Amino acid sequence: MNYENSLNNEKKLSMKLRIALAEDDNQLAKTIAEKLSFFDDLNLKFRAVNGQDIISKVAENHNIDVILMDIQMPEVNGIEAAEIINTKYPHIKIIMFTVFDDDINIFKAIKAGANGYLLKDATPELLHKSIIQVVNGGAAMMPSIASKTLNLLRNPLDIFNKKDKEKVKLTNRETEILELLSKGFSYKKIALKLIIATKTVNKHIENIYMKLKVHSKLEAVNKGKKYKLI
Repeated sequence: MNYENSLNNEKKLSMKLRIALAEDDNQLAKTIAEKLSFFDDLNLKFRAVNGQDIISKVAENHNIDVILMDIQMPEVNGIEAAEIINTKYPHIKIIMFTVFDDDINIFKAIKAGANGYLLKDATPELLHKSIIQVVNGGAAMMPSIASKTLNLLRNPLDIFNKKDKEKVKLTNRETEILELLSKGFSYKKIALKLIIATKTVNKHIENIYMKLKVHSKLEAVNKGKKYKLI
């Protein structure tokens, strides 16, 4: 190879966007690397196997343009790693690259400073387009994720209500009793209908109040309806 060709190759390499990948699954990492290899303007610099690994590797080499970040990883998850890297190296763009499309993960990722959010079934073309988009200051999201994000912006309290709801797990019997309370049944009538002792009804209602964090029948019924438990 002559000197001129060597210079040209170096110039081409320097024009490439430098990509880092955080992915603990070897097979998925290989698939993602193959998607990136389709494009001459992308250069996969290194791969990390968990959140702590990507933090350490970026500390050693933060001359990176974009990180493709998995969420569910051992030691430190992707969202925690994104927040740390975004704080220390704000010039690095981060695209969450995951199988999770739930509101809570989307909300946490955006709050952590992610510049994009893609699902792992994204085509190579969409992945490439998204990388270019975030490097140019945009926010890369699949249409379904963008729709969820807009909904979160319109109703920011919904995410917290969902988190609270996920923590509430009523038994079938407790759900039956709460349903009857909502219909105006007294404790005694509930006991007769379910063929159980009144003191058993009282115990179930105590448990319902504790789980829903309420102090009255009206509060319990209203919260049960709000969380669509009844």
